[in-house]
Amino acid sequence: MGAFQAACVQLRAGRSVSNNIDEAVSLIRQAALGGARFVQTPEQTALMELDRKMLFENITPEACDRSLARLRRLADDLNIWLHIGSLAVRVGPDKAANRGYLISPTGGIAARYDKIHMFDVDLDGGESYRESATYQPGSAVAVADLPWIRLGFSICYDLRFAYLYRALARAGAGLLTAPAAFTKQTGAAHWHVLLRARAIETGSFVIAAAQGGHHENGRDTFGHSLIINPWGEILAEAGTDPGVIQAMIDPAEVDAARKRIPALTHDRDIETEGLPGPFESTSE
Repeated sequence: MGAFQAACVQLRAGRSVSNNIDEAVSLIRQAALGGARFVQTPEQTALMELDRKMLFENITPEACDRSLARLRRLADDLNIWLHIGSLAVRVGPDKAANRGYLISPTGGIAARYDKIHMFDVDLDGGESYRESATYQPGSAVAVADLPWIRLGFSICYDLRFAYLYRALARAGAGLLTAPAAFTKQTGAAHWHVLLRARAIETGSFVIAAAQGGHHENGRDTFGHSLIINPWGEILAEAGTDPGVIQAMIDPAEVDAARKRIPALTHDRDIETEGLPGPFESTSE
């Protein structure tokens, strides 16, 4: 099918779902008018909320989610493939899923992906997160076929787990996704190098739409949405403000990179018997 234009929509979502979706819709339309046939939004497109009570007052099960319904209609109206980086959807009385969606040009849900790795960390300056207290982790990798290339899904903190991307690439994905709401602190240190590494080690395009800036809930996210080619070169990059970036995706570049360095065919079984368990010391 040849090359196609892809776009990242960068957001700065607040506490109003309707305002957030209005902004997302406007920027998605801008991307489509600019020629994008595939558009990705960030993690937590509809709502950035750390307060557990306020979060659950604003989310619903998938079947009742008005944001999802509106974005499905938009994809149909614009005749684009729309990757909603993620929405918080209720999956139980006190649990949500951080769920990404691929919407087809007819508005159908072509694929779903629940974020696997939970962001449970304590950063410098007292910045602390316990995603597992609110979200139910996913357990399955996901790929889906676009007309041009196979897509592999991930969300934000998944980016630190290289085995996931290797599994996606070995399943035929040539375009790896990493929509995110990276913290300003960790993003400044690791965002670019991790995304470029995932592209290089798998010979894949990587597209990562991000939240960016100071949010209504007091959180600061890094922004810098990126589109990266299979050689690890940055094709497009945002700053920290809401907006759109675009780049051409040529699947032939995936084949070329994997032929130059066929690392995906060079896996070896390694002996691990006798090694200590996770985080156990080898000293006596």
